[in-house]
Amino acid sequence: MSQEAERVYTINLGKVWLSPNNQRAKRAINMIREFAEHHMKTGQIKIDQDLSHAVWAQGIRSPPRKIRVRMAKTDDGYVMVSPYLDEEKPKATAKEEKKEAKKEEKKADKKTEEKPAKKEEEKKAEPKKEEKKPAKKEEKKAEAKKPAKKSK
Repeated sequence: MSQEAERVYTINLGKVWLSPNNQRAKRAINMIREFAEHHMKTGQIKIDQDLSHAVWAQGIRSPPRKIRVRMAKTDDGYVMVSPYLDEEKPKATAKEEKKEAKKEEKKADKKTEEKPAKKEEEKKAEPKKEEKKPAKKEEKKAEAKKPAKKSK
């Protein structure tokens, strides 16, 4: 097989969802077959068992909306359509890298903010408790010392 005879495509199966729900997976297989005939310029198409299992994995009513496939022309003259298994992990795009960096910054900021904030709260809370207790005692003493007003 030469490099020209092997291609990778992402097939949009969104129109499958316009079919009745009890025929969607069948229609998805037919759409894959039609796509392969159109792009590989041949009428002899064989769909790999793994690809068929991938389409039927969620049942007849809910096939995938998109599927990535590898189409390879064989020496016998037919086209073998199989699922595309990415050997390499795709490099993260610039947007994904920025998102990850922001997440890490937020985590670091939260950790640094939480520690001083807790210490400040503890310091503020301790004197308040001490101040409140004597204030209550002083109020009680002051009320006890005041003479009751006499009514005329």
